[in-house]
Amino acid sequence: MKKTVDVSIPLGPMHPCWKEPVRLKCETAGERVLHTEVELGYMKKGIERIMRGRPWQEVMFLAERVCGICSVVHNMVFIETMEEISDIAVPPRAAYLRVVANELDRIASHLIANFSYCYTIEHETLAMYLLNTRERVLDNLERITGSRINTAYMIPGGVRFDLLPEDAAVMLADLAKVEDELKRYVRIFETGPLIGLRSKGIGFMSREDAIRAHTVGPTARASGVEDCDLRLRHPTYQALDFKQITRTEGDNFARVMVRFQEVFQSIDLIRKCVDTLPDGPIRGGGLCRAGEASYAGEAPRGELTYTIKTDEYGRVVDIAIRTPSIMNIEACAHYMVVDATSIADVTSTFISSDPCIACNER
Repeated sequence: MKKTVDVSIPLGPMHPCWKEPVRLKCETAGERVLHTEVELGYMKKGIERIMRGRPWQEVMFLAERVCGICSVVHNMVFIETMEEISDIAVPPRAAYLRVVANELDRIASHLIANFSYCYTIEHETLAMYLLNTRERVLDNLERITGSRINTAYMIPGGVRFDLLPEDAAVMLADLAKVEDELKRYVRIFETGPLIGLRSKGIGFMSREDAIRAHTVGPTARASGVEDCDLRLRHPTYQALDFKQITRTEGDNFARVMVRFQEVFQSIDLIRKCVDTLPDGPIRGGGLCRAGEASYAGEAPRGELTYTIKTDEYGRVVDIAIRTPSIMNIEACAHYMVVDATSIADVTSTFISSDPCIACNER
C-alpha cells in the first residue's frame, strides 16, 4: 500500500548538530518518520587519488589526514599494512607503545562522539564536561607523540619516540583524573530523566538488523553483535587479555554507553601497557618492498581496512581505504530512524551512530 507523505523535511547539509556537512531527507506523516535518505558528497577530498604514485613516506602523512578525529588509527593501519607487505617485524616495546597511542586516540574519539550526542539532545552541561575532559587526553597524546592530532607516531618497524618514565607518570595521573570525572558523568547520563526520554528505546536496531546491515564498531556492539571488535585478533591486544564490550538494548542509550565503557577499558589497557612495557628498542628497521596486501584494524567507529599495492621502491601504486562509517550510516537510514515517532529523534539517532563524513568522503 502506498504511504501517504505529509511533508519532506531536509536536515542539513549544514546543521548545528553535524560536525561535518551531510544531508538527511526525511519523509514524514505528521510527526512520524516514514523514510530517510542520506545524501553525501559535500566535501570529497580525493585523497586516495593523491596517494597513488607517491612514496610511502609521503602517503603516511596523507593517511592520517583522512580523518582529524581518529588520525592515529589511520596512521597505525597504514603502517601495519606496509609491514604486512614487506614482512617487517615490530619490537615488543614499540608494539605496546602503539597500543598506548591508539587507545588515547580512541578515548578522544569516543568523548567527542558522546559530546556530540549530549549536545544534540540539548544536555549542554554534560556535553561541555566531556569536551573539557577530552582536552586532558589530547594533552597526553601530545606529550608522548609531539602532536595532538596528526602525530605520524608509527613508522614501519616501530614508533618515533620512546615513552619516558616522567611522561608515563604524568599520563597515568591524568588518566586517573579522567576516570574519576567520567564515573560522575556516566552517573549523570544513566540517571538523567531528560536523557532517558531522548535515548532509551529511541533509534532501536535489533541484533539481526545490525548483522544484516553489516554494522561495525560500537554501533554493532550496542545491538549485541559478538566478535566484531578487530582488536580481538591483534596479537598485542591478545597479550593484554582484551575482551569485547557488548550491550543488548540496541538503542541510542546503548550506543553512547558502549563508548563510555570502552573509554574505561582503554584506560585499563594503557595502564597494563605501561606496567608491563617490555625493555628493548623502539625501532626494528626494515625496507618497504614490492607487494600487495589488505589489512584491517579496529578504529573507534569500527573496522578500518587498507588495501595497498607497492612497487620495488616502496611507492604506493594503488590504494583503497574502507572506513567504518558508511555501513553505520546506511544502517541508521534503513533501520534506526524508520518509523521514528518524532523528527527530533532523527538527529539524535544519526549522531548516536557516530558518523564520520571526513572518513567517508576521503
